[in-house]
Amino acid sequence: MLRLIGAGCIVAGSGVFGFAMAAASRKEERQLRQLLGALEYLSCELSYRLTPLPQLCAGAAAGGSGGISDFFLELGQALDRQSEPDVQSCVRAILAKRVLPASVMAILTEMGQTLGRFDLPGQLRGLELSIRETERVLRILREGAPQRRRSWQTLGLCVGAALAILFL
Repeated sequence: MLRLIGAGCIVAGSGVFGFAMAAASRKEERQLRQLLGALEYLSCELSYRLTPLPQLCAGAAAGGSGGISDFFLELGQALDRQSEPDVQSCVRAILAKRVLPASVMAILTEMGQTLGRFDLPGQLRGLELSIRETERVLRILREGAPQRRRSWQTLGLCVGAALAILFL
């Protein structure tokens, strides 16, 4: 009886791992969509209103929820306090404390390199590059996403079943 309970725990544990991988993929896609919206907001606000960076980041944070919104809220506060010498240093300090997908962190780091560093056309070009990169990563992530997620779930359950058979 204990062997069957152990086998069930192994299958369940491996299955949960597969489902967690699928959930992480969904979360990354959601964060990329939120990042895309925030970057488009930043670009529009800079183009038409020339909003100062702390208020600009606070406005980008107000438009969403979750990790991306928290990032922009903290960035706006850090820029307002001037805790770091430039935007790039603020972005790096905030990203060091956060757990975000690697693709999101790379895009935010790229954005931090141009924001507040160049004149308005340079900042807008940098934001446009970040927007295009976000769209590219999002497009790659969406291609075959349902099949890939089902594969992770199935693989988790199958690995669990195989381990249970080996241990029995």
